[in-house]
Amino acid sequence: MNDKSDGDKWSDYYDTGGDDIFKKVEGFEKLIKREEANTACIFRRPVMSATGARVKVLDPESGKVREMIMMGSNSYLSLNASEEVIEASMAAARKYGYGTGSVSLYSGTTDLHLELERRIAAFYGCEDAILYPTGYAANVGTISALLRPGNAAVNDMFNHASIFDGCLLSGATLQRFAHGRTRQLERILKRNLEKNIGTLVITDGVFSMEGDVAQLDEICTLAKKFNARVMIDEAHALGVIGPTGRGTADLYKLNGQVDVTVGTLSKLPGGIGGYAAGSKAVVDYLRYYARPFFFSTSIPAPVVAGLIEVFKILEEDSGPREALWRNINYAVVKLKEIGYDVGKSASAIIPIMVGEEATLKQFAVDLHRRGIYMSYVAYPAVPAKRCRMRMSLLAQHSREDIDFVLGVLEELGNKYGILPQNSSGDRKKGNRK
Repeated sequence: MNDKSDGDKWSDYYDTGGDDIFKKVEGFEKLIKREEANTACIFRRPVMSATGARVKVLDPESGKVREMIMMGSNSYLSLNASEEVIEASMAAARKYGYGTGSVSLYSGTTDLHLELERRIAAFYGCEDAILYPTGYAANVGTISALLRPGNAAVNDMFNHASIFDGCLLSGATLQRFAHGRTRQLERILKRNLEKNIGTLVITDGVFSMEGDVAQLDEICTLAKKFNARVMIDEAHALGVIGPTGRGTADLYKLNGQVDVTVGTLSKLPGGIGGYAAGSKAVVDYLRYYARPFFFSTSIPAPVVAGLIEVFKILEEDSGPREALWRNINYAVVKLKEIGYDVGKSASAIIPIMVGEEATLKQFAVDLHRRGIYMSYVAYPAVPAKRCRMRMSLLAQHSREDIDFVLGVLEELGNKYGILPQNSSGDRKKGNRK
């Protein structure tokens, strides 16, 4: 390892450390201390209230609590703060206690867990569903249980990290196709069929750093043609994508036709946990072979009770989802008018491309100082030169909130030279009203 004790980027510390694996740790600690001293480290800002369109935050600079516009929450309908969800959770805590104290296969399953599994399976048009302690565990557990050495896992290269970790743990051959490039996927599947390799094609439904949606119809068609199975991670699609909010399969009219649907209960639902839905045979197999399931204590009953209410709301009330999409459509159009590159975002996740990590750090601090809480995404989550802010729209955002954020983004885009120039050399101006 080169001497990078004075490196200023996270990527400077992502190597082996040479003969001492802690050398990179010590260098990185110096970087964090420098950023904290310069108030450039804005991770783990303590949240002091329920997270909705507005949130109270303990400001690391002033040491005081301030209200901010929340543009970094994954609970897109703010169901984490729903009165019905909270009341259900409190009632379950009084009846079942605050934790189960056991894994699901032993004494960690309550009648509430069974009800939530039934609701998730019915929501996706599947026979059965299994609950995991986290969304991360759902991907790692499902993939490592279904795949073995000699099989192949074919991934969109922009899939979530937990998917790749599950593939590595399984021992299967890891294959990647360029993001959204289904022709490349077709070539891979054809070769695997010729070699008689059992194959699982895995894709995110909504890609967490891009906000775009998988071409699930093409993926399923190719998988059927070449005798492969399909797994989709619906972490950011649940409750958002499709005419009824049932995700990517709903969008493409493929409900119940995907072999395995995995997701997390910590994004839009606002709780914690994960799930996999599919045939009863597949789910029964996962209950005995998915290590994160049978070696982890089950989700606390109060959380499960709240999640049951979440699925009731998703099934019965389309109003919040419609409000969310009004906000998404408005913000995407205005950001493009201003001149931002938002990629092919077609969800509640809108990437605000900034570029270099050094610029991103100051950009993020400026947003914080203007009262906007937005997620900061740098290497290794994204390529070093594709750093970005990740803007998350909520159904509860007012038009005034969104316009204020757009105004600040335009101001900072000009300040840091991110926005394009017109022919006269001036920065492009938006047409916000």
